[in-house]
Amino acid sequence: MTFAAAETPHGWAVQRPGPIGTGPLARVRRRPAVPAPGDLLLEVEACGVCRTDLHLAEGDLPPRRPSTVPGHEIVGRVVAAGEAVASFRIGDRAGGAWLRGTCGTCRYCRAGQENLCPRSSYTGWDADGGFADLALIPAAFAYPLPGDRDAASLAPLLCAGIIGYRALRRSALPLGGRLGIYGFGASAHLAAQVALAEGATLHVLTRSVRARELALDLGAASAGGAYDAPPEPLDSAVLFAPVGDLVPVALEALDRSGTLAVAGIHLSDIPSLNYQRHLFQERDLRSVTSNTRQDGRDFLALAERIGIQVTSSPYPMSRADQALADLAADRVNGAAVLVPG
Repeated sequence: MTFAAAETPHGWAVQRPGPIGTGPLARVRRRPAVPAPGDLLLEVEACGVCRTDLHLAEGDLPPRRPSTVPGHEIVGRVVAAGEAVASFRIGDRAGGAWLRGTCGTCRYCRAGQENLCPRSSYTGWDADGGFADLALIPAAFAYPLPGDRDAASLAPLLCAGIIGYRALRRSALPLGGRLGIYGFGASAHLAAQVALAEGATLHVLTRSVRARELALDLGAASAGGAYDAPPEPLDSAVLFAPVGDLVPVALEALDRSGTLAVAGIHLSDIPSLNYQRHLFQERDLRSVTSNTRQDGRDFLALAERIGIQVTSSPYPMSRADQALADLAADRVNGAAVLVPG
């Protein structure tokens, strides 16, 4: 496909947010936007399917604009670029991720915390994303990607990987520490490999039997049910499952001065916490909000260096609705990825 030929590209848009069984996604055809001076137009080679996309489709994450195309783990080739773009050329491979724009001037941006910018914007939420043939992304928030790698293996790195990396760092895992991971999907299985490469002892707690098998294959010391107690106290834990009931469970599993990081953008209600059981002895509870571009650069370099292996389940772009349904039903092992077709 060339830019000139792609007059009416296909895509999926969230038309009526609601339970995935009600069909919130609909097929759409749209003329591609002409890149602004700082934009890239990508021909999509692969787009990861993130749980955030599911939250948007089902209305847990309120839509910010009508009929938005989801998808923010975009791998594509540059088919057009704005006149101000100097960092990419036609034919280059680039990645588009969740964080799409920041003001650059607020106190958070100036302090290196652009993920907290009050005027930040997001791919697949504030603007159309990658569940489509073509995607428009700002060059300043795009990542250069190797042109010889399988696109479906690269796509999950752009959100699942980056957010998992930030969540791992927010968990304050000490060198050689004991890490608990609750939920073991796309993001968790990538963060786990970083932790293991850095010498952690890993305990995985998840309801999926297939996910437990994957965790053990990757090198976890143990894998149990989501509400089970790990075999030893934890120095750190990351909650990837969007289940508030697991917050007190994970906090109770922490050793003294341990830290729990909650990785999701959406979490069901947290039940009451008991101060003595869950927070005393200087246990910390932290949230994770988006990521900075430096997080992305650091993670992608680390992923290349340690050779992170992505477990993915490919779906043709025409089955995006089925991919989200399978994600909702925990039928996806690793990461679901949409590819052309």
